[in-house]
Amino acid sequence: MARYTGPKTKIARKFGEAIFGDDKSFEKKNYPPGQHGNNRRRGKKSEYAIQLMEKQKAKYTYGILERQFRNLFTEAKRRDGVTGEVLLQLCESRLDNVVYRMGISPSRRGARQLVSHRHITVNGEIVNIPSYSLRAGDVVGVREKSKSVQAIQDSLAANSSVYEWITWNSEKKEGTFVTVPERLQIPENIKEQLIVELYSK
Repeated sequence: MARYTGPKTKIARKFGEAIFGDDKSFEKKNYPPGQHGNNRRRGKKSEYAIQLMEKQKAKYTYGILERQFRNLFTEAKRRDGVTGEVLLQLCESRLDNVVYRMGISPSRRGARQLVSHRHITVNGEIVNIPSYSLRAGDVVGVREKSKSVQAIQDSLAANSSVYEWITWNSEKKEGTFVTVPERLQIPENIKEQLIVELYSK
């Protein structure tokens, strides 16, 4: 499936946040892109524009294209609970996101590549579908033949993130998706209610 492969810093500057992780270029130019940069006067955004930007930010953050994101929204709407929160929970339950959260890869883009290249297992079986939806109790690990991959070792060594809803065994190089995270446990700065309002029009 197609993925956004354009300049990440430009997108981060558009939203005013380093949504793709640490970015030295963004730190130097943390103002909107464009010819006039910091000096450009911008009018007040419409309600629709604000909602649209929030949806785009969520899509870029999780690396999901429009059709798939809309399908997630439809699924979130069908389930019990607050639709916006359920939408983010579905995004967080994706295999590529959990691989990233566990520190196996320093970015979601890298995590997606690891999954696609068959480096990741779920409950002992190789799964190469980044959008695979995990359930509570699923065990995600690095395939035996891939445990010596330098990029994975470097990422795990540099990882310091801890999430209450994920456990990690550094010796086995595997972790457990303990439970679907609550909204307060999801660190992303996304106003999900704006996305719900956009899709509900």
